[in-house]
Amino acid sequence: MKKLLLGTILLALVLVVPIPTMAGVNVNIGISIPLPPPITFQAPPDVVAMPETNDVYVAPDVQVDLFFWNGWWWRPWDGRWYCSRYYDRGWAYYNHVPSFYFDVDPGWRGYYRGHNWQGHPWNYERIPNRQLQQNWKSWQKNGYWGRQRTWGVQSYHPRPQQQVKQLRNQRQQQYQQRPEVQRHQRESQHQQYQRGPEGKDTEERK
Repeated sequence: MKKLLLGTILLALVLVVPIPTMAGVNVNIGISIPLPPPITFQAPPDVVAMPETNDVYVAPDVQVDLFFWNGWWWRPWDGRWYCSRYYDRGWAYYNHVPSFYFDVDPGWRGYYRGHNWQGHPWNYERIPNRQLQQNWKSWQKNGYWGRQRTWGVQSYHPRPQQQVKQLRNQRQQQYQQRPEVQRHQRESQHQQYQRGPEGKDTEERK
């Protein structure tokens, strides 16, 4: 009877809790972590390859930031990050800022609307979702957008590595100063203090 009850509980957890698995991705599932509000799509979103990134794609027609990178969809919300295999469901809390984010120029929407990237004409290509899913791995492997196409930016010249590093540090500092990010960090620290160093609730360890 106990084995049957335990099996039922485990099955229910598998069905209810989405747990993405991917090398290099550490997803924390917590009951107290709220999920972001759903995004309504009339059709699968087109994306654009983001210049000066390691194969990061953005969905420019979505009002909130929605990224595709390394086979996953990513979105920030209320100072937290979430990822999913799907653009419209299955979001799980990700307890870090994804490494690609600080390569993304925060002014990309203005550049997109103006067809201009850092003073250069930006002839970007809108990529349908089906084409993205079929090709992102090969594009990433052969450097299709960065080395072969230069992301559609005319007369593009790569930034010096020192400048790239400085930009990443600057964007990281600006991100850490956002009120919603600071609020989430305080909440996380409070939860970690309550759970203790071994990941168990303080009351349970007494």
